[in-house]
This record gives sequence, C-alpha cells and structure tokens, in this order.
Amino acid sequence: MSQVVSVTKNRQTRVYSPNRGFKVIAHISIGVKDVESSKRFYDQALQPLGYRCIRAARSGAGYGYGADIFFWVMAAERPVLPDDESGLHVCFAAPSVGAVGDFHAAALNAGGRDNGAPGPRPIYGDDYYAVFVIDPDGYRIEAYFGPGER
Repeated sequence: MSQVVSVTKNRQTRVYSPNRGFKVIAHISIGVKDVESSKRFYDQALQPLGYRCIRAARSGAGYGYGADIFFWVMAAERPVLPDDESGLHVCFAAPSVGAVGDFHAAALNAGGRDNGAPGPRPIYGDDYYAVFVIDPDGYRIEAYFGPGER
C-alpha cells in the first residue's frame, strides 16, 4: 500500500495519496438561512486555524487555504434541523493546540455556543486535542489537533 505524501511548493502544500492524489472528500456544504450571518461567524471562527473565505457570493461562501475550498456555507430554504443525537458534525484540522483554544474563543465571540471546552480527548486517541462548538445555525463543529495523525 502506498503512503500519503505531503509536498510543499511555493508555500502551498499538496497531499498525494494512494488514490491518485485525490482527496477522500473534495468539500462539504451546509445549508444556512442567512449566508451573510454565517459568513461573519465562519470568517472569525476559522481565522485562528488558518482558513479564510476564498469565494463569496449571495448564495454561499467557500472556505479553505491557498486556492482549495473544502467547506461551503450555502443558502438553503430548508437547512438541516439541529439534532444532537444525529452524530453529524464538521471537524476542522488545527495547526496546534493553541489554535484549538483560539478557535474556541473566536467562535464564542462570533456567536457560537460552547459544546465542550478545549482539552485532551483520550477516548479518541492519546494525542487527540479538541474543542466543540455549536454554530449560530445549530451545526456542531469541532477543531482538532493530533500530531500523531499528521
């Protein structure tokens, strides 16, 4: 089995994997009632993780790093209703333990609700450090740092 290889060129990192260089998931989209409100939240919450809005329009906003968009907030007439029992959440990779805490503070400051303070999560792994927040639309989001998986 081939290994995943990360190559940095011109300050952009590309990940090449056994599946011919393609990511497992190209992007994920969530439906929201108010794109501008969600954009304000995610602009602030994702900044400590190094992500930014790459493309914005009335109908949605796409987030990522470099030129790669991996997360969209899109206008939807019927967004998915919050369901604490569904198991659905979006996890954002963090570059450090400090960035996990900074994400938490920024997300709360932007209108998110705490759903689990920053800290180790040994139930998921010995080096799993994460925080959980509920965004203004009720989506459960996480920031995670785990050097053992890099």
